[in-house]
Amino acid sequence: MNSGDTAWVLVSTALVFFMVPGLALFYGGMTRRKNVLSTLMQCIIVVCLISVQWVLFGYTLAFGPDSGFGILGNLDFICLRNVDFNAFNEYSKTIPHLAFMIFQCMFAVITPALVIGAFAERIKFSSFCIFSLLWATFVYDPIAHWIWGAGGWLKELGGLDFAGGMVVHGSSGFAALVVCLLIGQRVGYQEQPFRPHNLPFTVLGAGMLWFGWFGFNGGSALEASGLAVNAFVSTNIAAAVAALTWAIWEWQKHGAPTMLGLVTGIIAGLGAITPACGYVRPLAAIPIGILAGVFSFLAVTKMKARLGYDDSLDVFGVHGICGVWGTIATGLFAEKAINAAGANGFLFGNLKLLLVQGLYVAVTICYSVVVTWILYKFVDAFMGMRVEKKDEIIGLDLTQHHESAYTVVE
Repeated sequence: MNSGDTAWVLVSTALVFFMVPGLALFYGGMTRRKNVLSTLMQCIIVVCLISVQWVLFGYTLAFGPDSGFGILGNLDFICLRNVDFNAFNEYSKTIPHLAFMIFQCMFAVITPALVIGAFAERIKFSSFCIFSLLWATFVYDPIAHWIWGAGGWLKELGGLDFAGGMVVHGSSGFAALVVCLLIGQRVGYQEQPFRPHNLPFTVLGAGMLWFGWFGFNGGSALEASGLAVNAFVSTNIAAAVAALTWAIWEWQKHGAPTMLGLVTGIIAGLGAITPACGYVRPLAAIPIGILAGVFSFLAVTKMKARLGYDDSLDVFGVHGICGVWGTIATGLFAEKAINAAGANGFLFGNLKLLLVQGLYVAVTICYSVVVTWILYKFVDAFMGMRVEKKDEIIGLDLTQHHESAYTVVE
């Protein structure tokens, strides 16, 4: 065991966990005041639900030895069997297997939490809990095995995803699009303004996400090494460049940059660099960040308005779009000189990697869309996914949780 590597992975695990309250504040600030607690509640309950699911069976489905055809892990690690604080395996050569397990648990937690932004302000809490458990089991766990698990079919093809471009952002972004289309628009959407009720919450949440993302990406090196440093630096550059891109474009188009636009650009850049940060040079993060800002800006400000779907907090436009772009960018900019376990990309003479990355994107989108649709229809048939109209008008804080975020004292 390497104590430095173990310490870095444990710190990174805590950083990724810190992203969940960051996401809660980021999303909560963008909702209306009558729904802020329900949004916070959904983010935090996911930690509890998926943490239990992961140790019981989620981890073995994602990272257990392959059960055949590279589709799913077997049950060798069910209920943490053969996962110990002094055991090692191919995932954790210098850190305890148990440390690797809890680090990956945080990824399993944050991914369904991202989907929350698509159906904010209109979903039943009970149905949300069941849907999130099912989605983590039938969407996240298999995709994680395909690209990260021992014997995963995409991993065997040579697909690269350092920290979750399609596993996390792509799968959740396209699932978000499916759910927001199925659940329908919020009452009054496109008839009245839906303004963020507390932008300082959102800015604070974005800062916490940026901070935690260093563990998300840097920790995925699974060692305290130059590779972790490369991922760390690339992450910061991409976030900064994408945010500047958003601000400049808003300034030029609308006469002033906005705080909401700036933090949206930050998250877009972070999402785009996630799959690439351990395979590309830090300077490659500049074009990756610029195009992340461009693509997410167009998706949020143009495509959503033109198509009329109500993705409340722009999960698809930011995470879905940038997860795809970052995965493709890995196929362009990757270098074996940065990570010997990776491959050279198209710009370094290897067309195959770009083609494999394109296949990875296409398969993940199709799988996430189809299975999310099935799971939504299943839960909706038995429990109903959307709250009653009167409950939505009153607000989910009072109708789902019998609480109010703000108490006015006369």
